[in-house]
Amino acid sequence: MDLSKIPNDKKLYICKWYFRAGFALLPFLWAVNAVWFAKEAFTVPHYEEQKQIKRYVIFSGIGAGLWSAALLAWIITFQTQRTAWGEFADSISYIIPTGIP
Repeated sequence: MDLSKIPNDKKLYICKWYFRAGFALLPFLWAVNAVWFAKEAFTVPHYEEQKQIKRYVIFSGIGAGLWSAALLAWIITFQTQRTAWGEFADSISYIIPTGIP
């Protein structure tokens, strides 16, 4: 979608909607919001709703970054400790790799 064709109040509405939807365990929307509205928040000439859009973009970026860090930490921990956790790791695994006792 071309944001230049949308009125400023509608841009704020969409940005706010994406930010709030990210709280429904959809951090991908935060990443999309941060990338999609970054230009609107930081590079275009100033307009009234821009301050709020900038706030939502910053918090969306922080939220997406925190979720990404947490997911990466879990993936690394699980992949390196799966065999040490034994039966518990097998019970929370969708696919059990073969070849490692």
